[in-house]
Amino acid sequence: MNRRVSSIFAWHLVLAMGAAIAASPVLAAEFGPVKQMEVDANKAALGKRLFFDPRLSGDAAISCSTCHIPAKGFSDGLALSKAYPGSDGFRNTPTLINAARKAAWFHDGRIGTNLNDVTRESITETYSMNMDMRLMQERVKQDPVYVKMFKKAGYGEPSNGSIRKAIPEYLKTLTSRGAPFDAGKMSDAAQRGFDLFKGKAGCAQCHSGSRFTDDAPHNTGVPENPDIWSDPKRHLTYVAFGMFMGIENYMNIRRDVGAHIRTHKADGSDIGKFMTPTLRELTYTAPYMHNGTIKTLEDVVAFYNRGGGSDGNKDPRIKPLGLSKEERANLTAFLKSLSGTPLTGPEHVWKEKINVNYAVIEDWLEQKN
Repeated sequence: MNRRVSSIFAWHLVLAMGAAIAASPVLAAEFGPVKQMEVDANKAALGKRLFFDPRLSGDAAISCSTCHIPAKGFSDGLALSKAYPGSDGFRNTPTLINAARKAAWFHDGRIGTNLNDVTRESITETYSMNMDMRLMQERVKQDPVYVKMFKKAGYGEPSNGSIRKAIPEYLKTLTSRGAPFDAGKMSDAAQRGFDLFKGKAGCAQCHSGSRFTDDAPHNTGVPENPDIWSDPKRHLTYVAFGMFMGIENYMNIRRDVGAHIRTHKADGSDIGKFMTPTLRELTYTAPYMHNGTIKTLEDVVAFYNRGGGSDGNKDPRIKPLGLSKEERANLTAFLKSLSGTPLTGPEHVWKEKINVNYAVIEDWLEQKN
């Protein structure tokens, strides 16, 4: 079979798979609203306050909400994330909405479903919040509000272990709501876009389920973000990460290896794979891709219409789509219909001031925790 015939065969296979997905009653059911998770209200309230408290970082300069901003869909609106003062991030900040349902965390999928582990890494790693958990525990124990909240949540005395449980409980409350797609209020253009999504465009091969992700890593040829290598602070952050994760030749490499850190395949076939992102709340979470290199949803659709980027490890299913200008507009309209009501009210955001000006403790040397 020559190359041209092979390419045509592959393209028809993509179309056939898309048609099969469109006709599948199982997948059709999966595309429904994201269901609210069961939540312990007292534990979630505690986790909410902790999420917005900068004292959980080493120098009390940043909180979880510094990068996961409610008004920006719990992302941050930056191409590349912030990091602990003195460093800068090398990946785009993903949304935390619906994230409690993830099968694997971070763009490379290096941590599974244990949110306790996710919280620990996010708080303690030097390139994130750089906190010593023993110090964090003592800081929290000094706050009379926390003392009451931990007791009310059933945790007893404040501890770092309970902190790693309370924050994930709060994350369970961050569930999409009010999207036109879920309410049956899509425009005609969005409905046509949904048909393309399931069929001709083949998007549903990876963006499936109620969160529109298969929770698996793929290489789509997203180009590298040169700022990671030209900015010394970002580059050093990646070097620190690479050394910790055992990336081969991390001092000289000039690309983000992605899911390679999970398997370290000798042939490098896993280099450049990143987890399929959710398509929920996209209108709030630009720019896009693991490294923020694509600014708008229209640009994302154009990228895939071209057949993605250029990479030796690119998923063979990523092919030029041949969508017309109208079809691209319809697909974009559908993607926008997946964004709902912002989670910016007191139910999801700690609105009260967190007082860090403690009164002087008399005879502090004689005090006991």
